[in-house]
Amino acid sequence: QVQLVQSGGGLVQPGGSLRLSCATSGISFSFYGMAWYRQAQGKQRELVASFSSGGSTNYAGSVKGRFSISGDSAKRTAYLQMNSMKPEDTADDYCNTRDKYWGQGTQVNVSS
Repeated sequence: QVQLVQSGGGLVQPGGSLRLSCATSGISFSFYGMAWYRQAQGKQRELVASFSSGGSTNYAGSVKGRFSISGDSAKRTAYLQMNSMKPEDTADDYCNTRDKYWGQGTQVNVSS
C-alpha cells in the first residue's frame, strides 16, 4: 500500500522559511520522481516543484531561486525547502508521485 505522509508547514512571516516533508512507504520516489503542488484559496492547484528519476528538477517561475526540492532515499522522504517566503505563497501544499498518489496536504500561511 502506497502512503505519503506530510509534515511541516504552518505560519511564517514574510521573508521567513519553512520546510515541508513527505515521508513515503510502498513506493520508490527515486524511481518515479516526486512533485509538490499547492492550491491557494479560490485558485486551481499548481505545480510548484518536481524532480525526476534522473535527478532533474523543475520549478514554477514564481518560486525559482527561493524554493528547493530534494529527496533522501535512505529515509524515503522528500522535502520542499521554502525560503524568502511571500504572502502569495500561502496555500495548501501537497506532495505527489506517479501522478496519482497524494499526501494529505499541509497548510502554509505567510503573514505578518
